[in-house]
Amino acid sequence: MHKSNYTIRREEPSDIGAIDQVTRDAFASAAYSSGTESFIIKALRASGQLTVSLVAEEEGRLIGHIAVTPVTISSGGENWFGLGPVSVIPSKQGSGVGSCLIRTALDVLAELHAAGCVVLGEPSYYGRFGFRSDPRLQYPHAPAEYFQIRSFTGKVPEGSVEYHDSFNVTG
Repeated sequence: MHKSNYTIRREEPSDIGAIDQVTRDAFASAAYSSGTESFIIKALRASGQLTVSLVAEEEGRLIGHIAVTPVTISSGGENWFGLGPVSVIPSKQGSGVGSCLIRTALDVLAELHAAGCVVLGEPSYYGRFGFRSDPRLQYPHAPAEYFQIRSFTGKVPEGSVEYHDSFNVTG
């Protein structure tokens, strides 16, 4: 089995077009996709909301991307972030690129002294990274089991979580 040789690094301005393509390709055939993920990333970037934007690069070609953005908690809990979208080109999906992007993004958040991170996704997948459903934080726009949290401090605020308006773009 051939192991991929890729690096994870921060987004650079010259990566923007490739990130758009990676995102479109990654979600093109995903049943759960709204088809707006690349527009969301553009809107997040334009509004200054990309706290963490990492790419996976292999032999000079981008093969993955992850975005991390601030979220708002109704009770005023501060320094919480949302993970995603996570994009990996179809030929590299299932090879560990997405997992490496997620682990690196969580490490960066810990270095930034984030209080915690939320994600909307498959519980069996994100559970591997320490995410769990917690009734103290809710996201009213999705089934509770798919909205998961990871606290870096051991403390979890109570309330509803909202993502930036950029997540509402349609094109």
